[in-house]
Amino acid sequence: MAQVLPRPPLYRDGGQVYRIDSCGPQRAAVAAGKIKFHALTHGHYPGAELPPNVLPGVTSLGHWDAWAAQDWGLEDHRNEGIEIVFLETGRMPFIVDGHTLALEPGDLTITRPWQLHRLGDPHIGPGRLHWLILDVGVRRPSQAWQWPPWVMLEASDLEELTDKLRLNEQPVWRSTPEIAHNFAELAQCVEQHGRTRIVSRLTVHLNHLLLSLLEALCAQCRRADSKLITRQRTVDLFLKDLANNPASLAEPWTLEALAAQCGMGLTQFGEHCHSLTNLSPKQYLIRCRLEQAARCLREEQRRSITSIALDCGFASSQYFATTFRRRFGCAPLAWRRLKSAKLR
Repeated sequence: MAQVLPRPPLYRDGGQVYRIDSCGPQRAAVAAGKIKFHALTHGHYPGAELPPNVLPGVTSLGHWDAWAAQDWGLEDHRNEGIEIVFLETGRMPFIVDGHTLALEPGDLTITRPWQLHRLGDPHIGPGRLHWLILDVGVRRPSQAWQWPPWVMLEASDLEELTDKLRLNEQPVWRSTPEIAHNFAELAQCVEQHGRTRIVSRLTVHLNHLLLSLLEALCAQCRRADSKLITRQRTVDLFLKDLANNPASLAEPWTLEALAAQCGMGLTQFGEHCHSLTNLSPKQYLIRCRLEQAARCLREEQRRSITSIALDCGFASSQYFATTFRRRFGCAPLAWRRLKSAKLR
């Protein structure tokens, strides 16, 4: 099994570290002359660094031109803000929440911070692609959105845009001529970054893009779903991510930290956890750790049982052996030998 290298941390929320695409393949493609790339950034993304007081919240804004099929693709990642991507030309595989979609010219994608996604399956195709990653102060579905101060939409329009983006998680939309024009103007500003009045132009075009996005969503939007922003859904997303994230399982979680990760108290978190899993938070965490340990025992035959136990979040090999026997009916070593024999 290939070693998975750690990705750079992007932000923390409630003690949880969220990680992003390393951008390594993308940087290598730029260096090798495979794509033309222009971007502005406030974060860990490639591009020209914006001063902290200029367009706060714009984590990344840019575009690339890939004139041939590529031998790289982006990794599965989440962003610290809402990501809007416009495919101007070409075709592109897009995977979001485990579903593979084929982007066509003129398609627009919208992903929220809790939606796992990537471009490429595994490689991206030729095309001209634009993006905006905008931090609106949320990491969980139930949090209130906080738009940056430079957003000039009238209060009711901004509230409507927020609702359209919060209450519908359809990932792919059709762009409009206005949206295409907005991204073209933004691309020109990005390429001319540093010239006189460019920040003012960027501010105007970003606001125009948000207004055009609102109009497109109003024309295409399906019925709003209030269940998408409930506290129970926040807990559900967190529990699913916990079960599928070995690095997260290894964290020294306390019950208070689990609840805080979802922005709620112990009692409320425990009620939602029991409703979703029929287990207490502690029982659910132990079950996830045991299932991860069982996978490691089966797939990593040469690795020591103690090492697996510690990496899955158990404080001692003795406690691990006791809970493992209770869950699977035999000791870890016996279970590993049984699974190994079945594979022969």
